[in-house]
Amino acid sequence: MLRTELANKFGAPVCLFASGREALFAYLKAINLIPGEEVIVQGYTCVVVPNAIHAAGGSPVFADIARETLNLDPESVDKLINSRTRAVICQHTFGVPSDTAKLREICDRRKILLIEDCAHVLPDRNGPEEIGGYGDALMLSFGRDKAISGITGGAVIPRNPSFADSLGSLEKQAVDLSWWEVLKLLEYAPRMRMVRNLKWTGFDKPVLKILKSLNLISLVVTDEEKKGFQSPLLHKIPNVCAALACWSLGNLEKTNDHRRQITNFFLGHGLKHGWPVLKGIKPGLPLQKFPLFVHDAQGKRKSLKKHNVYLDDGWTGCVVCPETVDLPSTGYEWGDNPEAEKACGQILSLPTHPTMTMRQAEYLARQIDTLL
Repeated sequence: MLRTELANKFGAPVCLFASGREALFAYLKAINLIPGEEVIVQGYTCVVVPNAIHAAGGSPVFADIARETLNLDPESVDKLINSRTRAVICQHTFGVPSDTAKLREICDRRKILLIEDCAHVLPDRNGPEEIGGYGDALMLSFGRDKAISGITGGAVIPRNPSFADSLGSLEKQAVDLSWWEVLKLLEYAPRMRMVRNLKWTGFDKPVLKILKSLNLISLVVTDEEKKGFQSPLLHKIPNVCAALACWSLGNLEKTNDHRRQITNFFLGHGLKHGWPVLKGIKPGLPLQKFPLFVHDAQGKRKSLKKHNVYLDDGWTGCVVCPETVDLPSTGYEWGDNPEAEKACGQILSLPTHPTMTMRQAEYLARQIDTLL
């Protein structure tokens, strides 16, 4: 059902895997990426992206970002392309559209592939029109905080028939996740709710540490992944997770409209009160998060904690996220992407998630006003 719905939505074949990172790895294997070949990604990204490239035998090359969009700077991309470059991955950071038209022109001119990472945002009938229509392949993730969620899961939607055949073969070879891994995924939300409910007692962190030590929590990014390792073994998406993702896809417009409402509120309030709003944020975008650049972002997060507002989201203080990543293992060298490096230290992201109410958004906006 999920495969059919996605195929109908995007008009192309769909291959499903247990995670977005596995889907990306499978696509890179399907295009026969060979050692020494390069894939351009942006600075300010998640570690699972360079990990998948390394696992497929390639080398990630980090291009700088355009500060006002948090996405690839096309000029930086163009300068990095050489005879070894096979593909460019653009990620539509937090739902802000990349300049896909310009990236498409560059990739066509240089005869390389454009991969759209749509984990943070998926278009509905109201847009964003820039997303999902330019890539040679679309990458989707169904993780817990993505545009649609199945707790876990991922998809690759190739537009080249020969790559689709290779991907289909790889999907057939994928193995099932163990029942224990599936159970941990399904139990993640109630266990984390229990931990959050202990926050006022001060026992939340000790309990979380115990759950992790007993392998009772399914981690978003594992310790091995933080060290640069991704297993080459592909897994099938569990049926229950595919069903959840399909349900979430059916509610995409409702979810996007809620995110649009929160985004429009933050945008209007921010412009009225002098917030440093990114120029790439336009009315009507269903942002996954509403990013601001501020002085002493970490200090402001600490101040907000005193008001029971927690904005540590794993995308702060690091050019390859999360902050606990072993940066050298990713292939990134500090100093390569100055705009990305400045952004990761200054960013303060406000939530727009489906359970957030307008009352909570208004309260958060008032707290931000006192800090800026």
